[in-house]
Formats: sequence, structure tokens, C-alpha cells
Amino acid sequence: MSSRTAAWLAWSLCGLCVTLAVGSLLLGFLNGRTLSEIFAGEDIVMIATLSVAFSAVGAMIASHRPQNPIGWIFCAAALFQGLSICAVEYATYTLLTEPGSLPLGAEASWLGQWIWAPGLGLILVYLPLLFPDGRPPSRRWRWVWWLGGLSIGLISVMALVLLWSERGPTLVRPEGPAEEGTSHLLFVVVEYAAFPMMLLAGLAAVTSLFVRFRRARGDERQQIKWFACASVLTFGFVFVSQALSNAEGGLLEAGLAVAGLILVPSIPVATGVAIFKYRLYDIDRLINRALVYGFLTATLVLIYVGVVVVIQVVFRTLAGQQGQQPQLAVVASTLVIAALFNPLRRRVQAFVDRRFYRRKYDARKTLEAFSARLRDETDLEALNAELVGVVRETMQPAHVSMWLRPETSSKGKRTD
Repeated sequence: MSSRTAAWLAWSLCGLCVTLAVGSLLLGFLNGRTLSEIFAGEDIVMIATLSVAFSAVGAMIASHRPQNPIGWIFCAAALFQGLSICAVEYATYTLLTEPGSLPLGAEASWLGQWIWAPGLGLILVYLPLLFPDGRPPSRRWRWVWWLGGLSIGLISVMALVLLWSERGPTLVRPEGPAEEGTSHLLFVVVEYAAFPMMLLAGLAAVTSLFVRFRRARGDERQQIKWFACASVLTFGFVFVSQALSNAEGGLLEAGLAVAGLILVPSIPVATGVAIFKYRLYDIDRLINRALVYGFLTATLVLIYVGVVVVIQVVFRTLAGQQGQQPQLAVVASTLVIAALFNPLRRRVQAFVDRRFYRRKYDARKTLEAFSARLRDETDLEALNAELVGVVRETMQPAHVSMWLRPETSSKGKRTD
């Protein structure tokens, strides 16, 4: 896969995940969910936040390093989780809230009952097992891979087969499926076999992170430290929430909801810190461009809206021309934006470099100043001292030495 194709696919998946997250929130309100249900009871906000955060980080990694599976795992986990909550809310709307208003409601109710399993398995098992290079620490950890895959497959395949015949309002009604039949059988298998297997594989995957941490050095050690802390917090939250899933009480549910909103996105946040602070996957350039054009777009939009409003007010006050105000405002605003684009882009680029890439910014400015002085410098000794100083300031080596070849002798001269 070419880099351009990978970037297009990754950011398309990110856009789809954002759409699913927004759609699930909108459908939740249309279904008459209360704020407590949206935030706590149905976990709509938590899963939507997870989907957006994971997809954004996954798109950043996959678009720059398509050969590394970590970015695609982020994107896939976000897509599965986004589909799970959006499918349930879609099915609830078209089967219960407004029956028959939208197509494929029964199929959506069936999809939402099992698509969460691969998403959760990717987050709990495969991310900590494969981070950061896309491979397990050693062959001895392959059993974790197979155990995680077995738990995901057991949930997904059984739900695919057993729930197909029950697709429809039964799967999304508030009181839940019947206590007997295939739905109850699936609940028993998931609760007492498949999900404990997934938790065991996740615990082993988190343990593999600490093994990898002990062997790592330098920046890689710091990267794994951030990711390992987030993985432990996420795994602990899933374990505690599962243990308290049958407990009742509004305060407990609210506490779990708040903890989920804070802890569940911790993995993409920690990965983002590792990327930004410790140059994980070497995508500083991508982040730099995202910051520059994000700031630039927001600024241009504000300027555009401001110019349109100001021109409309001026025309309404002075000329009183109601019919041609919008056209003139749009034309004038477009001209202003076209004139400001390049100067504003350079200023935003300089601001981002100063604030977030200070060392590279200082190095570039130092080299530019040295190039300007080099045109007028004629003293070789002064040039030697200037060059050594520039190298020390920009590259910060432990030792700098310069060798000059003399014109009249074959012996070299070494200058420190």
C-alpha cells in the first residue's frame, strides 16, 4: 500500500468514526435517552469519545507508517466500538421509537450485539502486546495472541449464529432479551468463558509491556512507560466495571461513568504524548503540519465570518442596500482571505515552531544567520570558530573538532 493510499484510507476511517460518534449521540437524544443514560446507563458518550480519540491517533500513525499495524489497530478498534453503539441506537430508533422509519433496523440490532467484541479485544490484548513496533516481545508471548483471538472469535461467532434468528426489537428493548433461549445461552458463554479469557489475555499483554520496558533504552523506554501506565489504568477500569456490573446505585453508576470518560481515552492520549514528546514513529512533520493548518483554518474562518459581518453592517448603515449585501460581502471576504493566506501561514508556522519545535526553530534561525554572515567573512580563523559554535548550538554534540587541509603541506591541521 502506498503512503498516499494509506493516508486516504486512514483519514477516511477517522471521518467515519467521527460520524458514527455524532450519529450515536444524536440518535440517543431522539430515542428519548436522559442525560444519565447517555453518560452512564448506555455509555454512549464514553464509547463515542473512545471512537474519536482512537481513530484520530490511529489515522496519524497509519498515514505515516502504514507498514506498522499499531495505527491500523487503533483505527479498527475505533470503528468496531463506534459501530457497536451507533447500531444499537439506530436499531432502537427504527424498531421502537419510530417503527419502520428507517431500513435495516433488525440487522442493526443484531450487529450491535457482537461487533463490540473485536474492538474491545484489540484494545485490551493486541495494543499492549504489539506496542510500539507491531511485534510481540518474543515468540514466548504468541500464546497471548492466540488466546485473545480465541476469546474474540468465540463471542463473535456465537453471536453471529445464535442471535440472527432473534434479530429485531427483542435485542434492543429496555427489559432486554428473554431469560431463556439462545440469548441467555450466549450471555452465559460470554460472561463465564469468553470474557474471562479476554481479561486473562489482556493481563498477560500488559505484563509483556513491562518485560519490553525492562529491555528498552532511551526514548523507547519513555514511550513504553507512558503507554504502559495508560494500559494498566484502562485494564483496571474494565476489570472493576465488570466486577461491579451487577451493582445498583445511581452514585456508583455516575462514578464509573466519570472514571470511564477519564480513563478509557487514556491509551490514545498516552500514545499521542509518546508521539509528540518522544518522536514515536517519527511523525513530527505530520503533527507540525496538522497544527499549522488547523490554526490557519480556524483563523481564516474567523476572519471570513468577521469580514462578512462587518461589511453587511457597513452597507446596511451607510448604503441601505439590502439585496447586494451578501454578494459583496462574500466577494470582499474571499479577496481578503486570498491576500492573507500566505502571510498568515508563515506567521502561524513560525508561531508553531517557536512554541512546539523550539530546538528545530532555533537551529534553523542559527543556520540562516550563519549563512548570512558567511557571505561577508574573510578571516579563516574567525570562520572556523563561527562554524564550530554553530554546530555546538544546533546539534549539541558532546565534542566538536574540525580538520582543515593546508594548501602547501600534506599534513593536516586539527582545530578544536
